[in-house]
Amino acid sequence: MSEKGKRHVYLHMRSLQEARALWEAETEALYCKIEHVSTQEALHRVTAQAITARRSVPHYHGAAMDGFAVRARDTFGASDIRPFRLALYETAFPVDTGDPLPHETDAVIMIEHAERVGEGEVEIRAAAYPWQHVRKVGEDIVAGELLLPQNHRLRPPDLGALLAAGVLQVPVHARPRIWIQPTGTELVPPSQAHEAHEGQIVEFNGTVLAAMVKECGGEALLQGIISDDYGSIMESLRRACDSDADAVLINAGSSAGTEDYTAAALGELGRVLVHGVTMMPGKPTILGMVGQKPVVGIPGYPVSAILSFEQFVRPLLFRMQRLPTPDPPTVEAVLGRKTPSKLGLEEFLRVILGRVAGEVVAMPLQRGAGIITSLTRADGIVQIPRDLEGLDAGEKVSVRLLRPKVEIDHTLIMIGSHDNTIDVLANELKRRDSRVHLSSSNVGSLGGLIAVRRGQTHLAGSHLLDTETGEYNTRYIERQLKGKPVRLVQLAMRQQGLLVPRGNPKKIQGIQDLARPDVIYINRQSGAGTRILLDYCLSREGISPDGIRGYDQEEYTHMAVAINVLSGRADAGMAIYAAARALELDFIPIARERYDLVIPEEVWDDDKIQMLLEIIVSSDFRERVTAMGGYDVAGSGTLMGKWDGKSWVEKRVGQLS
Repeated sequence: MSEKGKRHVYLHMRSLQEARALWEAETEALYCKIEHVSTQEALHRVTAQAITARRSVPHYHGAAMDGFAVRARDTFGASDIRPFRLALYETAFPVDTGDPLPHETDAVIMIEHAERVGEGEVEIRAAAYPWQHVRKVGEDIVAGELLLPQNHRLRPPDLGALLAAGVLQVPVHARPRIWIQPTGTELVPPSQAHEAHEGQIVEFNGTVLAAMVKECGGEALLQGIISDDYGSIMESLRRACDSDADAVLINAGSSAGTEDYTAAALGELGRVLVHGVTMMPGKPTILGMVGQKPVVGIPGYPVSAILSFEQFVRPLLFRMQRLPTPDPPTVEAVLGRKTPSKLGLEEFLRVILGRVAGEVVAMPLQRGAGIITSLTRADGIVQIPRDLEGLDAGEKVSVRLLRPKVEIDHTLIMIGSHDNTIDVLANELKRRDSRVHLSSSNVGSLGGLIAVRRGQTHLAGSHLLDTETGEYNTRYIERQLKGKPVRLVQLAMRQQGLLVPRGNPKKIQGIQDLARPDVIYINRQSGAGTRILLDYCLSREGISPDGIRGYDQEEYTHMAVAINVLSGRADAGMAIYAAARALELDFIPIARERYDLVIPEEVWDDDKIQMLLEIIVSSDFRERVTAMGGYDVAGSGTLMGKWDGKSWVEKRVGQLS
């Protein structure tokens, strides 16, 4: 391998601000060529030249009302006490709105102000003035006048004005053509998704990037997958730069790993302006030029790819069309929990949003660069400056919105323990009212109660076992929610147990087997009800957590535990039966537990909460939950108690109607 084919480390990291300024300076003079398109197909295109009208609008004097066209001078003196009679088709001519005025007429009398009398006369009782109820030639547009300026983005009314003025084709800036090259020996096309085996990844970044190009008004030239080798990347880059594409995106191969060759290939063909940006996700971004053609090395992780595109490619595409880059909508919010960040890196934190007690709350989601669902679930993004080590809970932040602002008031925030029934609730809410959106954050039962105490959520999911009494949630509410009135509603009873691979190859029988040296366990996070249940079971068996391999390895959901077992990373993990059934794992029952919703009194009467409660007691919900397996929904919707902030006013009140 040549020296140029070897990997390159980040030698000159740039801050996000420096990288954007350098990129803009290099590309600010690059514009798309001019082309002519049919006016009828020109919506949202950008005019490349000033456009003048070819004909006047209207191009004839026309009636603006239904009635009779007349010469105004023939009506002077007419009144109620002295009505005039005009000869039909001689001095008064019937016209409908839009009809051209007969020769020498210059006014229209509305039909309700004239009356036909006899066989051939029209009687009027008021005089008309010149050009009354007439659209004169050029009243709207005069031939030769400026109709639309250069660099104007065409809107629906513009198309109408162009056609009316006789402009059937318009000169516009061509759509930026963007070459998108996915790289990766491990990648397979989406058409082979169901055939992918271990070690193969479905290539979807290309589709995401192509869609983003289209959203910016560009044309995506998505290429087939190429291998992670220097020769393939060099050949593809040569072809891309020789093509008529306006810019080139190389996806993956931009980092500093042993198979990351994009920077070296770009350096051989052109110039590397930036290799590495102090942003997270998106650090491996490469910016360069081959002649006058911009080339961007897009990181392979999906969230990194999307954010890298937004910061560097999106503004480039708008600039090429001579358009200002639209500013995203923002909203001020209160951060739901303390969020550390790495000093020196500009971090893009994904959050869910909802209005709780009149204040918009932003709750952070998972932060991994490879977790694309952190963007599909996110309502917005908080940018943490590189000179901060994080943000404190309760701090005011500016959130860039990923959903329309109006949706915030229709969002229910649910924070706490994860359960598969939450997905059913979210879907049922959306089915009943498409405006209502359930955003959930899985931080464990205890984290949910803390969010309730801080006024940062509409409800919390909880299944905290009091090991002394065997009761669920009530004792924890007494400790955590002093002074905070809430209601406790049963969502479902469910089975918790150990998930093991099909066939149970390690012959695990129960909790005691977790202490075996050949068994690797996957745990839930501290504060999760499942973790508390495990610790209770371990203490009952006299087993120390230190003796369990993998006790310190944590996941935040039942399905994440299940996938760890399915993939072979762990031999066992505690989760609900529904998770085992979903992934066809074996299940060893450990406990039957109650999963409740903790709802602050202040939001109890909220229409969204009441809709959610209606769903919980519905037969449709119960049938769907029962079908998942491992649930008992006989008590779903039971009001287990009212806590006034000091004591339980009522317990086991009964089922909600």
